[in-house]
Amino acid sequence: METHGSLIRALSFLRSIPVLTPAHVGHLALLRTLIREAAAEGSFDRGLAADTPAAVEFFARLKRALVCGYFVEEDPKTGRVESVAVPGYVFWPDVRNGSMLPVGFGLFRALEGGYELWLAGLEFGRRGGGHGRALLDALFDTPPGKKTWVVRIPRGSRYGTIVQHLLKSYGFDHAGDTVQLRWFVRQSAPTSIAASVRNAVGTQASMN
Repeated sequence: METHGSLIRALSFLRSIPVLTPAHVGHLALLRTLIREAAAEGSFDRGLAADTPAAVEFFARLKRALVCGYFVEEDPKTGRVESVAVPGYVFWPDVRNGSMLPVGFGLFRALEGGYELWLAGLEFGRRGGGHGRALLDALFDTPPGKKTWVVRIPRGSRYGTIVQHLLKSYGFDHAGDTVQLRWFVRQSAPTSIAASVRNAVGTQASMN
């Protein structure tokens, strides 16, 4: 009987372990839905909630990233066109099965010597109950997550205070605000990254 009870407890524990797998182009429709829903309530750029030209271009770039693992952008400092690595993951709150779709995601964007957590989202119905922390725990435990130096969130996000509290527990300090964004830099970030972010924040703040 004890063996049977131990097995049940072990299976229950396994079911509760969050799961990440690499994102691919087959997840595009799911990510588009989650991003548009979050944009509509202010967690992402609100323009992504509609079929604007900017949104069409954004999702085209996202598709290229999911297909190739990178997108192409112009370096604002040098004007050079460069390939930027964009590793991504989809998230299940417990052991996945064949019928259950992912309920969250995270996309990283390569920076000098590390990454920015570019986008992360969770189904509305899964918010609360520790799922947001479980998603961030899983993302920051990945190879790019361990070298993530920068996070930006919209200043108008209804979940901004909660996200800021969570980020603090992962060693991120508030670096400042621009008109639309709140910036965070990890305490372990290279000095050059931290200085670059604070300089960008200071420059943009002084222009507004």
